[in-house]
Amino acid sequence: MRDLLPDAVAVAVAGPADWTGTLLPEEAACLSPRAVESRRRDYAAGRTCARRALAALGLAPIPVTSAPDRSPVWPSGVVGAITHTNGYCAAVAARSDEIRSVGIDAEQHQVLDPGVRRMVCLPEELDWWAAQDDDISWPAVIFSAKETVYKIWHPIVRAWLGFHDARLEIHPDAGAGSGPVDAAGTFVAHIVQAKVDEAAGQVTDPPTVISGRFLVANGLVRTAAYLPAR
Repeated sequence: MRDLLPDAVAVAVAGPADWTGTLLPEEAACLSPRAVESRRRDYAAGRTCARRALAALGLAPIPVTSAPDRSPVWPSGVVGAITHTNGYCAAVAARSDEIRSVGIDAEQHQVLDPGVRRMVCLPEELDWWAAQDDDISWPAVIFSAKETVYKIWHPIVRAWLGFHDARLEIHPDAGAGSGPVDAAGTFVAHIVQAKVDEAAGQVTDPPTVISGRFLVANGLVRTAAYLPAR
């Protein structure tokens, strides 16, 4: 994840001990007593990484609590994001005077079933995938990239963004796939005009285009993107 973002963004990736890391009281209060063990482990790793990213910015240990929609609540003057999937967790943070919003996502690199592909991908994205002659699960990359785009959009607009509300262009790097990295490159997400118009009534200068990077390696898809401060 570190290679996908600029130095202004602090990145923390979970180690083995972080999945059972100690939560601050305010963080623990946001976790349901009925949460299953996997949810507890993901939450502990995410908050441990979040506080480590904040520390990399020179900030004291500050609780990263949860909003009612379960999105992380970052301290004033900070933007950030958390992601977790089976065996992997990371968090990023940046100062809001440098970065307007940041998003990350990690997913298993696996084939998505046809129903999920149709839910996630626009027809033109599926057509692009069908024209590729490699073994990359490009719908999984598109899924992850759209999750990253949502994590950038939501803190700015505070509104839902569906999978079909962003049209993705994928640009693989030439030469990727010949070593430990299966695929890498950039993506560009174009937010549909109806969503931009709707958001314009709520915030100034809603994002219309979000660009990011992706990496497929070691059985994982990782995506990241950011918007510079205005």
